[in-house]
Amino acid sequence: MAIPVKLEVFEGPLDLLLHLIDKNKIDIYDIPITLITEQYLDYIRQMETEDMNVMSEFLVMAATLLDIKCRMLLPVEVNEEGEAEDPRAELVQKLLEYKIYKYMSYELKDLHMSAGKAFYREPHLPKEIAEYKPPVNYEELIGEATLVKLNEMFRFMLKRQEEKIDPVRSNFGKIEKDEIDLDRKQIYLQNYLLKHRYCSFRELLEKQNSKMEVIVTFLLILEMMKIGKISIEQDDLFEEIRIVVKEEPVIV
Repeated sequence: MAIPVKLEVFEGPLDLLLHLIDKNKIDIYDIPITLITEQYLDYIRQMETEDMNVMSEFLVMAATLLDIKCRMLLPVEVNEEGEAEDPRAELVQKLLEYKIYKYMSYELKDLHMSAGKAFYREPHLPKEIAEYKPPVNYEELIGEATLVKLNEMFRFMLKRQEEKIDPVRSNFGKIEKDEIDLDRKQIYLQNYLLKHRYCSFRELLEKQNSKMEVIVTFLLILEMMKIGKISIEQDDLFEEIRIVVKEEPVIV
């Protein structure tokens, strides 16, 4: 009566070879190829599997072991540097690489299991802190000129534009959309500041033809002040506000 034997399951032929090396307490750098080959062949004879892909991998390794065994019976081969070549060297290298990856997988598995036991509190900030934004330093932004002065000048120029309205034609029922080409206005302003690197803010606004052009020009001036291309100067209260070009007046 045959005694049933339960074989261990290995992930592949290299896994089986490592098991045999550890079981026989063999130095991996000096494998007794005859002993390991016999034990390896005994194992695959007892394998029962219907998966030919799995079985073929073990058979390929068996053929490799037999090939190494045959080469070790032949005279020792010498390489170009005059050193003896060990037929087992390539197999040993593969076993060492596989052993490193195998133990690395164990470490990763332990880390994964440890991480599964950790729980973290979800971040929670008061609404006031989460929505807080640091205030803008307007004094640093516009330099010596204040927003009050600029606002006064802006309103004054708007009033001047309103005074230019024809009292007769303004009562006509036709309404036309005042469209401003922003790109053309930027080019106009850049060329103007290149020619007048120290000019009057008032004169620049007076050259505009409509209320919309005044607004767009005013916003472009503020943007150029913000990026440091120009600065605003005023000698004294209620004195003329002047634009000073610091760098090439290119608006990004």
